[in-house]
Amino acid sequence: MLRLENLTIAVADKIIIKNLNLKLGKNKVFVLMGPNGSGKSTLAMSLMGHPLYKVRSGKMFLEKQNITELEPDKRANAGIFLSFQSPLSLSGINVFSLLRTAISGKKDPLTMREEMEKTAKLLKIKDELLERSFNEGASGGEKKKLELLQASILNPKLIMFDEIDTGVDVDALKTIAQFMEKNKKGKTYLIITHYNRILKYVKPDEVLVMVDGKIVKKGNYKLAEKIEKEGYINIMKS
Repeated sequence: MLRLENLTIAVADKIIIKNLNLKLGKNKVFVLMGPNGSGKSTLAMSLMGHPLYKVRSGKMFLEKQNITELEPDKRANAGIFLSFQSPLSLSGINVFSLLRTAISGKKDPLTMREEMEKTAKLLKIKDELLERSFNEGASGGEKKKLELLQASILNPKLIMFDEIDTGVDVDALKTIAQFMEKNKKGKTYLIITHYNRILKYVKPDEVLVMVDGKIVKKGNYKLAEKIEKEGYINIMKS
């Protein structure tokens, strides 16, 4: 699904991601962990095509398509979705209006509305949140559920969640984790987190540890448990 070849990313004159080679397969959930400042969010922003993050060398491929030079909107159309750490609020625009604009001409609005309401029930999103201005007055967990709702309707190939477990209570986290587990066919999930919390409910296919812009360790969910107990410094020594 996603392939990175010798990827080096800089912000201004500072190199953040260093000669990274990585493959993320389809129908799988990957978790990217690492200490603060290790490059996790930089990688996500770079994959989405944020102009602040410059590719110094290397290439990015989504399936067989070279996306290295694509603008963010073209990457979204190619099938990349990024949920931010702190989703923005939009006054006067509800989630249906937002999605209708995003997929204009691709889905019938009535069909999309039915799909949205069905998915909202699965995610235990209250009806009032669907009608209210997007994210206004929503809790942390409600915002993250609305992000997952958007991803479900837009149906991207690569779904990245940056700190999806931040500000989310246990019940919401369980709901989010269960939904992802049941809806990963044909998709690749990349969950970026500092902690092991969400991994109590999602068993990833692979845990990746990033330090100083490089993937330094790979393993299953037990690696995340070990990090939780011993910390990143001790993990690096082992």
